[in-house]
Amino acid sequence: MATRPPVSLPKLSKRSRILLIIAAVVVLALLLGARLLDTYVDWLWFGEVGARNVFTTELYTRIGLFFAVGLLVGGALALSLAIAYRTRPVFVPVSGADDPLARYRSTVVARIRLFGIGIPVAAGVIAGFSGQDAWQRVQLYFNGTNFGQTDPEFGNDVGFYAFDLPFYNWLLGWLFVAIAVAFIGALLAHYLFGGIRLAGKGGQMAGPARVQLAITIGLFVLFKAVEYFLDRYNLLFSDRNAPLFYGATYTDLNAVLPAKLILLCISVFCAIAFFVGAFLRNIQLPAIALVLLILSGILVGAAWPAVLEQFSVRPNANEKEAQSIQRNMDATKFAFDLGDVQYDNYTGKTTATPAEVRADKGTIPNIRLLDPDVLTPTFTQRVGRENFYGFPEKLDVDRYEVNGKRQDYIVAAKEIKTEGLAENQRTWINRHLVYTHGNGFVAAPANTIDRAVGDATGAGQGNSDGGYPVATTSDTVNPTGSGIRVDEARVYYGELATDYAIVGGQPGKAPGEFDTASDRSYLYKGTGGVPIDGWFNRLVFAANEGERNILFSDAISEGSKIMYNRDPRDRVSKVAPWLTVDGDPYPAVIDGKIQWIVDGYTTMNNFPYAQQTQLGAATQDSLSGVARQQNSSLNYIRNSVKATVDAFNGTVNLYAMDDNEPVLNAWKNVFPGIVKPSSEITPSLREHFRYPEDMFKVQRELLTKYHVGSPQEFFSTQTFWSVPPDPTKDGGLDPSANGPKQPAYYVMAQAPGDTKPKFQLTSSLTALQRQYLAAWVSVSSEPEDYGQIRVLRLPSDGSNQNDGPVQVQNRFQSDPDFAEQRTLLGNQSVNVIPGNLLTLPVADGFIYVEPIYIQQRNANSFPQLARVLVSYGSKVGFAPTLNQALDEVFGPGTGEAATGPDQEAPPTTPAPPPSTDPNAPPSTPPSTPGQGVPLPPNTGNPQIDQAIADIDAALTRLKAAQQSGDFVAQGQALSDLEAAANRYEQAKAGAQPPAGG
Repeated sequence: MATRPPVSLPKLSKRSRILLIIAAVVVLALLLGARLLDTYVDWLWFGEVGARNVFTTELYTRIGLFFAVGLLVGGALALSLAIAYRTRPVFVPVSGADDPLARYRSTVVARIRLFGIGIPVAAGVIAGFSGQDAWQRVQLYFNGTNFGQTDPEFGNDVGFYAFDLPFYNWLLGWLFVAIAVAFIGALLAHYLFGGIRLAGKGGQMAGPARVQLAITIGLFVLFKAVEYFLDRYNLLFSDRNAPLFYGATYTDLNAVLPAKLILLCISVFCAIAFFVGAFLRNIQLPAIALVLLILSGILVGAAWPAVLEQFSVRPNANEKEAQSIQRNMDATKFAFDLGDVQYDNYTGKTTATPAEVRADKGTIPNIRLLDPDVLTPTFTQRVGRENFYGFPEKLDVDRYEVNGKRQDYIVAAKEIKTEGLAENQRTWINRHLVYTHGNGFVAAPANTIDRAVGDATGAGQGNSDGGYPVATTSDTVNPTGSGIRVDEARVYYGELATDYAIVGGQPGKAPGEFDTASDRSYLYKGTGGVPIDGWFNRLVFAANEGERNILFSDAISEGSKIMYNRDPRDRVSKVAPWLTVDGDPYPAVIDGKIQWIVDGYTTMNNFPYAQQTQLGAATQDSLSGVARQQNSSLNYIRNSVKATVDAFNGTVNLYAMDDNEPVLNAWKNVFPGIVKPSSEITPSLREHFRYPEDMFKVQRELLTKYHVGSPQEFFSTQTFWSVPPDPTKDGGLDPSANGPKQPAYYVMAQAPGDTKPKFQLTSSLTALQRQYLAAWVSVSSEPEDYGQIRVLRLPSDGSNQNDGPVQVQNRFQSDPDFAEQRTLLGNQSVNVIPGNLLTLPVADGFIYVEPIYIQQRNANSFPQLARVLVSYGSKVGFAPTLNQALDEVFGPGTGEAATGPDQEAPPTTPAPPPSTDPNAPPSTPPSTPGQGVPLPPNTGNPQIDQAIADIDAALTRLKAAQQSGDFVAQGQALSDLEAAANRYEQAKAGAQPPAGG
């Protein structure tokens, strides 16, 4: 019976082929068009910030890796298919008329070039797209440096583990992929062309197929030997005893490490057996070697370490693991910059005399009453003026010297917030060409409140004790309004600028940008932005933004620019894609210009023996309004870069904090000139560097364990600490609830041993799974000792046990006065908002201070400071002012003597809401205590006469300050006036004037 010849697939007509080609081109254009458009837009942006070498270096590296990995995988597959095709059997028996292989075989043979080239190309393209993401790893390999620190096991420089070993592991992984793909391709090709037949008992394999497959397997096993060799070094990142500690354990060093060497030798023998067996036509030797390798992997590589771990190490773990724990402790302290922590024993006593509190002239006068996480609505309503200005969800804390006094301030840039535009303002021109920028730098003394406005805003619901920040603005109308001179107050780049803006252009054509209420015709004259006055760029951005108005609007004229990527974090991340950027940029006035300061970290996760830490988990706390870090694993971090972003021009500058940091030096080799040396940091800029929050949170998390002194103490975990929950947030008071962690707080304080108040970042630490205070940690932001971490360690023997934040908050909640007034303050129309609970070392103990805010429950209300809670030891003070609360805790007169009369602006008659007209004259001065007191002429009493003279002088200064619009001087004059009036009343009653008056 005759058999039918194999049927091939129908051939395409010429027209069909043309249509398919056109369809392929269209699909390719759709896929690549958007990518090419984004690439061109990025190229323009990198040109704007002067970092085009970053763009080109990354692009060329990705392209190079795409082709390198694609050629490796695709080339290996092509070579394997070519060998299989050329060594195919001449005659291939057909199993029957319906043999499916015959049909496919004839199809492949008819289009051998299509399949022989198309399949490897497709595989190479897929591999290339996957491999190009490793551009940073490859660049670090070619540009790595030494750390000057060696690992304790092999004696290799840490740079080998940081830069070389990750590349070797990556390259070896792709070699395995290439060999595996080549093996599968050869197997299928030989089967298709008859080199491998499944018919008969056990099937049949032609000699060429056996040789090719055996050599391919031999190569795979040979590279497996290389992997065993590298695994010896990878053991230094072992997680066998995680989460207690990371690094090579006793079992790893005494069982797994020898096993890797044994398996390496067996793998080499097995590879040789496959090579020899391929040509001897004997598969028994390779089979035996392969079985030996598998059995050795099970017995030597897995079973023996498990037996040693179970029966030798675990019963004696505190002794067996002592060396590994010590190595982990040393490596972790180095990798997380904890090697120079200063530990001080602190008595933590719970009683203090008024004299001891009065003697504190550094911490108590600088107690911060304003919570930057609460006051954004207050800033928005009181100094935001127009509806399209706004502030970030969380304000910032920084320090400034104003009128010779250096203290911390709550600061913010007054930014454009296009989401705040009214419905009739939301045209395309308004959103992108008119309301383009903010205007002003706002600052409020962090330890001062203004009671002059009382309830005029309606936020207090009849409570005349409420107060607000003394927030003033330096802008284009009044450059020194806040006491901080700002020469260029316009804010084009900021945290709220999420949309693009088109600025500049020709007068008469451009609509004009809103600058102030009296100037709506300003046109941008800075260097920021990308030119958009050419038709090609207009077409590009119209397509990129999906907005045809960009192409057709006559408002875009010669000189127009488009601003995009305006967020400071985004700008720094794009200029330095190798940095991990801190989640909280902050504005600072540097030499008259508003600069955003952004902290950048160099990180890695392959420092030998160092503890692996989840960045997202370590930095997560109750703080809102900050960018959250991804939960990536790292075991090395340095705050190696301080970046600045000019709020007016968008200029990005990167400065090295440590010119010798190895990871930073590697990236400086990759991108020469991008990071400026630390010598170029000006003193005025360095003065406003803050120690970054995310870095500190990671360090404090590790300090809870790595403050111990010995491996045995570490293993027992008995003296570990914890980061307490934030008791002012939901769930923070419930010991069974997993409430958010308490944030770290910036404060101006004078810790024991310091000679002056320092701006520092602080945090409380409690005992492990307990609520009592175990330690207080702080890190300095002062230029002279920036980054110095200090830990005040409380006695662990139970003497002078100090309550932790949760216990103190519980005491506040149960205080009768607070419970009663909280009910009165928080009624159906008013919310009570607890502020940040600060822990500060005072008089050899700890004082806790928490501001209490109230806010009406309506859309336009905002928080006002209503009360202050203070705790020291077992005593609680609850009063409208800090001075009064201190008096309740330490005794009458303590508050004013300790803080001075300038701690708070004096209570006054409510003032009208601030005018929205920037040209409006200063408001009429509110009445103050003392202004209504009848002042007799010379009485013959020197105390009364002096008080009268002081009142007259204060009134003169107040009038002059009101005429000049100097709000800081007004506050000072009002404070002096109140103090003088009090002295007059006391002198008149026959009492001595209080100290400090």
